[in-house]
Amino acid sequence: MKRHVIVLMVIFSSAVSAQPDTLRVKQLQRCGDLLGEGEQQWCLRAEGLGAGVPSVRLGDAQIAQAGIQRQGDMLRLTLAKDEQRSAPLWLQDGERTSNAVWLTRQRSHVVAAGPGEVASNMDGLTTYLDLVSLLIEEKHDGAAEARRIAAKYGAQVVGAIAPLNVYQLRLPVRDLVQRDALVLRLGTEVSVDAVIVEESAPERGEEGDGGGQPAIDQADEWAANRFMDALYFYQRRIPASGVPVQPVRVGVIEREVDFDAPPFSAYRGACNQGQTCLYGPDGDRPDSHGSHVAGILAARGEGFLPGLGQHSPGFEVIVGRNSDAGITANIAASVNLVEDGVRVLNWSWGIHRVGARNVQGDEVESLVRSGLAMSGYEELLEEFFLWLRARHPDVLVVNSAGNGASWSGTDEYRLPSSFVTEQLLVVGGHQRSDQAVPVEDPRHVRKRHSSNIDMRVDVSAAACIRPTAADRPHCGTSYATPLVTATVATMLAINPALTPQQVRMLLRRSALTLGSEQDFEAMDAEDLTAPILPSERGGQLDHPDLGRSARLDMQRALDLAIQSRDRVR
Repeated sequence: MKRHVIVLMVIFSSAVSAQPDTLRVKQLQRCGDLLGEGEQQWCLRAEGLGAGVPSVRLGDAQIAQAGIQRQGDMLRLTLAKDEQRSAPLWLQDGERTSNAVWLTRQRSHVVAAGPGEVASNMDGLTTYLDLVSLLIEEKHDGAAEARRIAAKYGAQVVGAIAPLNVYQLRLPVRDLVQRDALVLRLGTEVSVDAVIVEESAPERGEEGDGGGQPAIDQADEWAANRFMDALYFYQRRIPASGVPVQPVRVGVIEREVDFDAPPFSAYRGACNQGQTCLYGPDGDRPDSHGSHVAGILAARGEGFLPGLGQHSPGFEVIVGRNSDAGITANIAASVNLVEDGVRVLNWSWGIHRVGARNVQGDEVESLVRSGLAMSGYEELLEEFFLWLRARHPDVLVVNSAGNGASWSGTDEYRLPSSFVTEQLLVVGGHQRSDQAVPVEDPRHVRKRHSSNIDMRVDVSAAACIRPTAADRPHCGTSYATPLVTATVATMLAINPALTPQQVRMLLRRSALTLGSEQDFEAMDAEDLTAPILPSERGGQLDHPDLGRSARLDMQRALDLAIQSRDRVR
């Protein structure tokens, strides 16, 4: 009898140890009362759960089992006030450990519409039917005023971006006619600065699908920005110079990362200090937009930040949007990340107004929104950047210029890249030309045909990537942007005292060039970026770079960041 028991125990033990490592956190969102000041509730959707309730780790502590309720693949977490802190959260089930997601204690959360809560508007775009957000003028108590207005119109306050005085209302409407009529009435309230109408279908990525794109050499594309040169420079110069480097937290506004893909499979559970850490919800596709964007920053063996090696100060790369509530959710997540200490935000997203024209005069078809939605988004983004300037002047947002072959700097065409602020850095896209010339030659690359252009674009970077598992390249300014974000994050690790204005200045001073010399005429020129000025070349009026577009030089940018430590104090 004992022998049979022993055999059964061995079989059971083997089955447990052979259980596949499929434990993943797919989604983490604030739920219940989003506006409550007491205990918080979070809804977590997981995959690969065992029969019981897993352990839930939040930073260096474990959430009490009494605060965890399970229903199928959903866990509802109840956090007492003393448990609420911003930290990575992950699941532990026996020897299995999930990916970590970021749980924020900050209070900006908005609700996404369900499948039956959207409608198609006159432009054929998906729009939220009964959810809108109010931007309350700053002289008013936003929460109190939102409750007053909600009571007046029979609505309910369901979400908020409190630092921006933005409050989300659920309206008592059944169709778009009723919604639009109520939106007009809300807009007449004296305390309401703007009504934000959300238009958000599942968004495709900004990148092209690679159709018709010739095969690329990834190393050759990134060599145009001196990617490997920058890693080699950092690994040798930092220890030789004795420059003390500081950890940097980076925010990436994306939906998910596929943690089953080999470059991300090592990111599980706790992350050791001094390493690159990656936190985010798990996705199912290694070729997803978020996987590509996060991969350029943090993929093991491929991404820039892990490649800095043993002298890396440690980077926390936080991927997330908090909910799927479109542009409003992007801003809510960005506010939370900034309040959680993020120095650099990667925004590989943007929108065009319906009717926007490209440089050939044709209508832009990618990522368009109606005029009604654009006007609300413009007010929301303006409020965000005003708040950044007032409360977080050291934070820099790196934004993709867009892929409409249009103008990036006009609000009738594009948001958010049209904003003129020192805390927004706009990135265009280039790709390798077919000319066999040195990397320093302006003809080494050419402007990506679909990249948005004009004086508002600060710098360009390689737009095409070839993921390991993909049979064709993916291209777009979405992928140029994290190259600049990685460079900026490393510059700030070297010199945390750099301001956004100084970062932009160093990127432009260090830049390589592309294209022919232009005449500085913004309206007619097809420059990819703002042209290089004499002040960006030491005042040399005969410098050959003048008038050309700026191309990211990652190695030279890090070199100037080291030099700046003695100049910026």
